[in-house]
Amino acid sequence: MKPIAVLGLLAAAAALASCQTERAPREMPTAHRPAPTGVEGAWVDPNGIVSTFAAGTFTTRTTDTNQLLASGTYINTSPTLVEINMTSLVRNTQSKVNCALVSQQQLNCTTSAGAQFSLARRA
Repeated sequence: MKPIAVLGLLAAAAALASCQTERAPREMPTAHRPAPTGVEGAWVDPNGIVSTFAAGTFTTRTTDTNQLLASGTYINTSPTLVEINMTSLVRNTQSKVNCALVSQQQLNCTTSAGAQFSLARRA
């Protein structure tokens, strides 16, 4: 091979090698859970009873045995107001509960009998 051709090949190889850069390690994106909206999800009262709102269905269960205490349905009457129609399996009674979403972490509720209670969004 001619010396000029060899020098040309070496120059081309050097030019290509200079285009290669070392890649920095790519950071994996962190999974961000979307901020909850509305009442969908699990809520807990001060006694540790868990209420779950899912696609129009409402349930309340104990945390220790997961025993169903109440079940029913709910509708959003506005972006911050929810009406629950539920049956207590403990008392065998039906009742209506109105709740106000005062923040994404707190739900203040009033039963048809006038009793008030608050639920906190479960982490």
